[in-house]
Amino acid sequence: MPLRDILLALLVCVAWAGNFLGSATALQEMPPLLFTALRLMLLVVLLAPFLRRPGPGQWPRLLAITLCTGVMHFGLSFWALKLAGDLSSPSIVMQSYIPFSVLLAWAFLGERFAWRTGAAISLSFGGVLVLGFDPLVLDNPASLGLMLASGFFLAISTVLMRGLGGVTRYSLQAWIALVGVSPLLGLSLWLEPGAIGRLGGVSGTAWAGVAYAAIVASVLGHGIYYSLVQRHAVAKVMPWLLLTPVFATGLGIAFWGDRPGPKLLVGGAMTLAGILLISLRSQAKARTAPVAEEL
Repeated sequence: MPLRDILLALLVCVAWAGNFLGSATALQEMPPLLFTALRLMLLVVLLAPFLRRPGPGQWPRLLAITLCTGVMHFGLSFWALKLAGDLSSPSIVMQSYIPFSVLLAWAFLGERFAWRTGAAISLSFGGVLVLGFDPLVLDNPASLGLMLASGFFLAISTVLMRGLGGVTRYSLQAWIALVGVSPLLGLSLWLEPGAIGRLGGVSGTAWAGVAYAAIVASVLGHGIYYSLVQRHAVAKVMPWLLLTPVFATGLGIAFWGDRPGPKLLVGGAMTLAGILLISLRSQAKARTAPVAEEL
């Protein structure tokens, strides 16, 4: 890619990595389900002009995608981030949705993959297992499980998106936000009693985290990403986007007090290396690689 587009890809990585720090800061004052609902509410306002009716027969698939992404993926990922004692492990484990997507496409769509892709899948999940034994992660094991579950639901959405027609990416984001708000608010009222009533005492820093997640990470980050994949093959853009967890780890060390140990660093390197190999081999077979989604 030309230097300008490489710099734009790096800007996307910075925007998405910063979302881990900004969201973790906001989650110190807000519970995760309510935070997610507020983010989606702001996205509904911002993306309402892009809402378009899906094509005939697409409603069931669209609703499944919106629930898997907006409610399950986002809700679980922010819950995991709140429980985590660091930014490094959640940002790495979130990428597990890519090998999950390959396995689901094999199981339900009949897509085959060669032994090299299978080895890359094993490498990526082996990396998650290794980093799971890092003391930083062992202090909050539930966070690792929740983020894996979040990645699994995002993988379901990724596979379902392959059969979705007549919906643009911004329109899809708008539908995810619109459909996801009500279930998340209901879950928050049930599982986070009194959280809405405490919003009056939330600081401006926490509200800035909500705004960052919606405006910078979703609208700006995805907007630049879509422009890049319109000009270049996903295989050219994807390797740069895998720098997102690297940047998030750096922000965690600089601003969050992260002190990743050898297991986390080795496991993280294994996970990202496996995911990179999966993405490149998917493109070599002329298939669209899974889209790298931010938190």
